[in-house]
Amino acid sequence: MAKIDKLLDNVDISNTSDIHITSGQVPKVRIDGVLVNIHDDKITHEEVEAYIEDLAPEKFNEFLDNGEIDFKYNRSGMGNFRVNAYKCKGSYAVCLRVIKEAIPKLKDLVTAPALKSFSELSDGLVLVTGPTGSGKSTTLASMVNEINLTREKHIITLEEPIEYIYENRKSMVNQREVGQDTKSYAMGLRAALRQDPDVILLGEMRDPETIEIALRAAQTGHLVFSTLHNLGAANSIYRIINSFESSHQNEVKIQLSSLLRGVVSQVLLPRATGAGRVAAMEVMVCTPGIKNLIREGNVEQIDSFIQMGSKFGMQTMEMDLRRLVNSNIISRQEYEKWIQSNKWE
Repeated sequence: MAKIDKLLDNVDISNTSDIHITSGQVPKVRIDGVLVNIHDDKITHEEVEAYIEDLAPEKFNEFLDNGEIDFKYNRSGMGNFRVNAYKCKGSYAVCLRVIKEAIPKLKDLVTAPALKSFSELSDGLVLVTGPTGSGKSTTLASMVNEINLTREKHIITLEEPIEYIYENRKSMVNQREVGQDTKSYAMGLRAALRQDPDVILLGEMRDPETIEIALRAAQTGHLVFSTLHNLGAANSIYRIINSFESSHQNEVKIQLSSLLRGVVSQVLLPRATGAGRVAAMEVMVCTPGIKNLIREGNVEQIDSFIQMGSKFGMQTMEMDLRRLVNSNIISRQEYEKWIQSNKWE
């Protein structure tokens, strides 16, 4: 039993997204986007230090040297945790992101039919984007698990750290952790091309090298799923193109125009009932018209094509927000706040 388990026993994991522990402060949990005290007793510096050393003994010296480490922790019967331990002004702190054990079924998670269509593709690149804590990992896992449940495929995941654990169903799923099973996303992705995959889940396209290899994987007949930390399909395409030197950008535009299959961009909003959150999504499907915009570099026109693309399964963030408020899933106040701030742009 880990030393932190006594604290975790006081947490209702079912509606918690994150757990924050800092030496000298009261521990808190994030419930529906709001920080709430676990109890009123402050955690000592020695207790936090003991938590970190106990959870990651092989990385503790790295933590002392570098001031931060990432790792995972599995508590049987409770779920997986993506953990970051870090130093701050002489104190130690730990943030645990809660990863539920069960992967939600796609039909229970979203109403947009395009997401199921993405899971039925044979090749290409599909992106799920949004800010930190927007549920990207859950949406991505649900699409990949839809393949696992319905198709005979070889799925390789590259994650840092591994979050959801897949049970082999119709597919064979091999999960690799960056830092433990492979040194980097780029190295693991290169190796994946020699491991006979049908589907590759790449935790994050974080640099030009990784993006380039991901595009090559999609180009050679693989279906690649990945994430970016930004909001909006057009912004995602801009970010990929602008990751490269200007001399290389035309080539990337041509590659993206032929390989990108769709972009799902999402945020999490509090439900009108006050219990839980729901995803609002922009969905872009790469039609011939959008492919042409990407190839010609007219990315700023993509939003207009999404607005007119409902027959292809597309929807803007504003369209989905209207659906949510008209169905009384989110409050009118929440809807108006997002409309006024234009946060989907």
